[in-house]
Amino acid sequence: MSRARKLAGAVALTTALALTAACGASGDGSGTTDATNVKLRMTVWTSNQDQLELFDSIAAAYRAKNPEVSSITFESLPFEDYNTTLTTQIAGGNAPDLAWMGDLSKDLIASDALVGLTDHLKATDGWQYDDLEASATKEFSQDGTLYAYPFSTSPFALYVNTDLLAKAGQRIDPKNMTWDQVAAAGAAVHSATGKAGFVVRDFDYKSWNMLATVWTGFGAAAWSQDGKTCTFDGPEMQKAFTFLHDAAFKTQAMPGPGTTADFFAGDAAFTVAQVSRSSLLTDKFKYALTPLPPGPAGKYSVIGQAGVGVLAAGKHKTQATNFLAYLTNPTNSAKLAQFFPPPRKSLLTGEKLAANNTVLTATQLQEAVVDQLPNAVTLPNHTSPAEIAQKGKTALDAMWKADADIPAVLKSVCTAIDPILAK
Repeated sequence: MSRARKLAGAVALTTALALTAACGASGDGSGTTDATNVKLRMTVWTSNQDQLELFDSIAAAYRAKNPEVSSITFESLPFEDYNTTLTTQIAGGNAPDLAWMGDLSKDLIASDALVGLTDHLKATDGWQYDDLEASATKEFSQDGTLYAYPFSTSPFALYVNTDLLAKAGQRIDPKNMTWDQVAAAGAAVHSATGKAGFVVRDFDYKSWNMLATVWTGFGAAAWSQDGKTCTFDGPEMQKAFTFLHDAAFKTQAMPGPGTTADFFAGDAAFTVAQVSRSSLLTDKFKYALTPLPPGPAGKYSVIGQAGVGVLAAGKHKTQATNFLAYLTNPTNSAKLAQFFPPPRKSLLTGEKLAANNTVLTATQLQEAVVDQLPNAVTLPNHTSPAEIAQKGKTALDAMWKADADIPAVLKSVCTAIDPILAK
């Protein structure tokens, strides 16, 4: 089966054309058109200047040792349009050499759109492939081959504005809170101060997969382990959404639809966000950081991952793979760790992570990152992520009304996405 046909079965619309362009890339099989004036381009979704400056410094050091690479450009694409823009670039014959990826990874791997990395990384002197944490590479591997390096494996945590809790008379230990206690304290803060209670960052009643940071604590999952059957209509998910619905419409423990609150600006008592968001913390208020609070199913951990891979449709596959190996070697992984929790076991201690982190302490990083990784689950990820996300959102829109029929809405989600899961 051709790449184009595989991709058409895995990714909708623009991505279906992507590998048509890929099949025509670099006819000599070397992945380069000019081995003496190679210009590499890597798409990213960050626009953070500190992060981009770090990438530029690593790229400059690489170019100093590899003069055949004349430039390495990091192209920042808006996060909300990232997948669409990337697949459009590939389809239009303008694929980057390297790319960050999140939920698009399964489609890209299934469609042979990525270059296998395992053999190259193992053969790179000093790269230390065995240092990778197995749980971190699972999402980006297939049949024993790694297709994207998981440069960021960031657990979700609960950020707590202890000043707001104090103003609302909530004298509780953030480290020993359950979700019910978070909701009760959040409702009290909203009642006493007018500020928001708890916020699931980036959810905004659109990106429903972010709610996995809550529903996992209820023992719920979006679909079966084999990914073929929707489980939104199960009793665990009903309990989770009843909790969320009550928080939004009965107790006002979380902002309702159409209302936003930025924890990092001091507008909420709690937020669920990745540990990598700690760079947004300032001295505006006192805060605490803890692992996600236990739910009815007990303690749990959820991680969000991002990988970087080499595009098969790129013009310089060999040089791009060489640069990826350099970008992710032990030395540079330690540098990147100040922003992105690494997958390397040798770096996964609170003290080592704190060495390059100017905000969080070694204890906080140990508890919120290192201790959470071994048993963590990822955010829901499946082939055809855009189609599933849109179908799921359309069905879940009926949930965000005061009189919603929760079981019926959740059943409608399964009706909407089961045909996609079964493909």
